[in-house]
Amino acid sequence: MKIFIAITGASGLEYGRRLSSVLKSIKGVECKLVISSGAKEVAKAEGTKLPRADYGEFDFSCPYASGSNPPDAMVVVPCSLKSLGEIANGVGNSLINRAAEVALKERKKLILVVRETPYSLITIKNMERVTLAGGVILPATPGFYGKPKRIEELIDFIVARVLDQLEIEHKLGKRWKQ
Repeated sequence: MKIFIAITGASGLEYGRRLSSVLKSIKGVECKLVISSGAKEVAKAEGTKLPRADYGEFDFSCPYASGSNPPDAMVVVPCSLKSLGEIANGVGNSLINRAAEVALKERKKLILVVRETPYSLITIKNMERVTLAGGVILPATPGFYGKPKRIEELIDFIVARVLDQLEIEHKLGKRWKQ
């Protein structure tokens, strides 16, 4: 399975870092990564150490920029509202937006882990557009029924939901009524 991860400039970069780490440890999963310049700025503010990117933000030579070689799935985590808006409106001005457009047009799984609150009507409409185009909006809204004791458990809750969407078995966290 080929999965393309994009880390964009929203707070919550740990979600992207952790998902990348988990996927790269799974046999049979090829995980490639692109990081936006906005994410790099947020990383400085949050003190987050980002993983190494496989492609630059504007590297259209990436195979996932073409419908002739799409990934099996793409995850934008965290997904900034800027990226959400560009993806929802077909703005292909970066590798992230172009690869997301390719995923949608080729009917591949596209998951946007939006990490923002509250939502404006514009944001809700952009989420609707992505959903109607076949994408999945997965807000970074961790659950507390597993009685988390550390921040890492809250991060894993969201990473586990992404893995569920990708249909990848895992043992991250407790499931409801487990």
